Amino acid sequence: MDASGLTLLDRRIADCRACPRLVSWREEAARVKRAAYADWTYWGRPVPGFGPADARLLIVGLAPAAHGGNRTGRMFTGDRSGDVLYKALHDVGLASRPTAEHAHDGLELYGVRVTSPVHCAPPANKPTPEERDTCRPWLVQELRLLRPTLRAVVVLGAFGWQAALPAFAAAGWSVPRPRPAFTHGARYPLDGLELFGCFHVSQRNTFTGRLTPTMLREVLSTAGRAAGLPTGTP
Repeated sequence: MDASGLTLLDRRIADCRACPRLVSWREEAARVKRAAYADWTYWGRPVPGFGPADARLLIVGLAPAAHGGNRTGRMFTGDRSGDVLYKALHDVGLASRPTAEHAHDGLELYGVRVTSPVHCAPPANKPTPEERDTCRPWLVQELRLLRPTLRAVVVLGAFGWQAALPAFAAAGWSVPRPRPAFTHGARYPLDGLELFGCFHVSQRNTFTGRLTPTMLREVLSTAGRAAGLPTGTP
């Protein structure tokens, strides 16, 4: 476990200004606030990962939401996608509470860390391939720091999958070629890890029923057990 290294990495991520379009967008969203959050002081910076340095399970998303993580400063916190994810983590015993409201609400993750391949909120929730690739070194460094304890990874959505596999390769894992294809429920052994695919917890997927709470809990429970974490329904 390298808690000091991960803390330093998180600080460096929060100071990044490498992508002009993303810097402009995240800061504009922090100035032109959503009416419901008019009294908030937005984070308005890159959002680092969240969870313990000795995590056995990593969850990889896409990018922070303009009025979610970009507002609260914590990954998957303050938006509907986060509501779905943390409720499911709590349901299977991997989070201390079912909601994530702000960075100081007392939420703890048990053996789980949450991150993303792009750390700034992008316009229309769509980073460009160049922005994805520019941000990749942060994920590579995070994976290297987590490697001593990491045993399983859940990747949310095809974008995250396409971004994560090259990062695993760059961090020292042997990734097969051709690279494994993304599907919901996919499970692949990856050089000492168990890699799982899951539809993203986006509103589009959860509102349409493409991803149900039961489907999400099943993936998280299976991945938690593969990581050696106690999971179940409270």
